[in-house]
Amino acid sequence: SFASRYAEAIFTAHQTLGNAQEFYADIKARVRSVGRNPDHVKVLPGISPFIGSTEAEARALHDEFNELTQPEYSLDQLRRIVDADLSGYDLDGPFPRELIRVEGERGASSRFHVVLDIIERENPTIRQLLHRLAGARGHWVQAGTPEQIADNIQEWFDNGAADGFNVMPPYLQGGFDVFAEEVVPILRRRGLFRHDYEGATLRDHFGLPRPESIFSQPQKASA
Repeated sequence: SFASRYAEAIFTAHQTLGNAQEFYADIKARVRSVGRNPDHVKVLPGISPFIGSTEAEARALHDEFNELTQPEYSLDQLRRIVDADLSGYDLDGPFPRELIRVEGERGASSRFHVVLDIIERENPTIRQLLHRLAGARGHWVQAGTPEQIADNIQEWFDNGAADGFNVMPPYLQGGFDVFAEEVVPILRRRGLFRHDYEGATLRDHFGLPRPESIFSQPQKASA
């Protein structure tokens, strides 16, 4: 509700097309209901792409990064999200869903529900869940060829799930470079990404008008 009244760009975390579409439709309807233009509020899911020349190469890169995770740190991070201490559990055993309570302050957190959705939809082991959260913090992780990454981005954009994406490369600066060099040209060929910047600010890049300041005073007419 707060975002629908004041936000101009909303950074979201969604794992599935369906969940992203549900949020997108809801926020746009809320924006319209308070008298704002839905086109002036951009919904930008996070995407963390592992890109390879083949799908197998991309998945191998993803697996390589997963092996670098530190379980102790990841368990503490997970505890802060879902309020469950898993330090005594087998990392390769099933996630103990019964430890998670949706009541209370954490239950209202969007990140809490992203993690809960992964648990209930995929039934991961604790280690698998830690890997899912280690780099992208619950954002959409994709492993594939440049063409596959572009296909997934286009599917969300064309089907009412996103106005754009916040690209979260899994490593810097190479992860960003390969996205810019390999994925962006595909999106350009499909008419989905600009060839040149038309302004100098982030607002310009989003195509957003500058809102009138709530502190501005109407000018008095000259005598």
